[in-house]
Amino acid sequence: MSSQEYNFTPDWVSPPGDTILDLMEERDWNQVELANRLGFSTKHLNQLIKGKVTLTYDTALKLERVLGSTVSFWMNRESKYRQHVARLEAEQNYKGWIDWLDDVPVNELKKIGAIENIRNIDSNKPILVEHLLSFFGVASPDEWRNYYGSMSVSFRKTKEEQADNGAISAWLRLGEIEAEKTSAPKYNRSKFESAIKRIRELTVQTPDDFYPALYELCLEAGVKLLLVKPIPKSRVSGVARWLNGHSPIIQLSLYGKTNDKFWFTFFHEVAHILLHSNEKSDIYLDNTDLKSKNQKELEANDWAGSILIPEEYRFDLVGLRSHVEILEFSKRINIHPGIVVGRLQHEGVIGYKSALNRLKNSFEIVS
Repeated sequence: MSSQEYNFTPDWVSPPGDTILDLMEERDWNQVELANRLGFSTKHLNQLIKGKVTLTYDTALKLERVLGSTVSFWMNRESKYRQHVARLEAEQNYKGWIDWLDDVPVNELKKIGAIENIRNIDSNKPILVEHLLSFFGVASPDEWRNYYGSMSVSFRKTKEEQADNGAISAWLRLGEIEAEKTSAPKYNRSKFESAIKRIRELTVQTPDDFYPALYELCLEAGVKLLLVKPIPKSRVSGVARWLNGHSPIIQLSLYGKTNDKFWFTFFHEVAHILLHSNEKSDIYLDNTDLKSKNQKELEANDWAGSILIPEEYRFDLVGLRSHVEILEFSKRINIHPGIVVGRLQHEGVIGYKSALNRLKNSFEIVS
């Protein structure tokens, strides 16, 4: 059924009142007769028959005594009717919300299996709306805009068209889903701080070697590290945030896929967790390719840069020019040479198209 239209679902619904009418007909009773026997006004009985008032447990007891069957029968009849009515009302809402599909990366989410892969034909669009609401965990597109829109407004981007809020929200939600699957101890700041030195030593290793250790060091301190492949047009490098106000997560996209960008982004997000934990409602969405004048982002940049290449080595750093000099320097401070190249490019010492880029590693981590 993945690429086909959904089966027909009838839009008719039979209220419990239909059964009441059938039993009245069997007994040759009119509504006045039944209302008197039930102790209801004729108006209330009429509304009950038409499904305009809820069939309560007390009403079910009276119907059991007067018309027969059981309380369970009448309550189940009412429950199924209300469910059906609610479904029909929801389907009408979905039809009214199909324009929202233009705001979210429907095709990309289908490709990765986040929502069911059904065709984008008109008859399926309300179904896609329903699936997307379930994926995002929101009741309506308005709640989606309120919840995820507030997260992406502060995202740094050079041009509005370069980063799509729908793509960002989808990427964030994929991280939330992964985080919900991961158990972690209570966040321990001192343990996380003590792990930083050990984590920095991992920068000289290959991804296959460093990632398991990196993941465990974070998790032991109560920080969930998530790798979520980027959604096209999201242009997000990473995010630091607190789920439920107490569970910190670092979500990375591998946008750029070179080790200098990976490690700078990682330590940048670590900085947000350590430096800005007093504001746990803030979401720090980052693209490390872009400049920022935001004070917290500048603080995170400075902290990450000083962890990777401590300030006492700055004079030696800016004098580096050759392949050999960079290798010797990186060995001396125990950092990967690709990170040194990235820092020199950021400082404007060498160009971004330099032949020294060969010292960087490109990779893709399979978490």
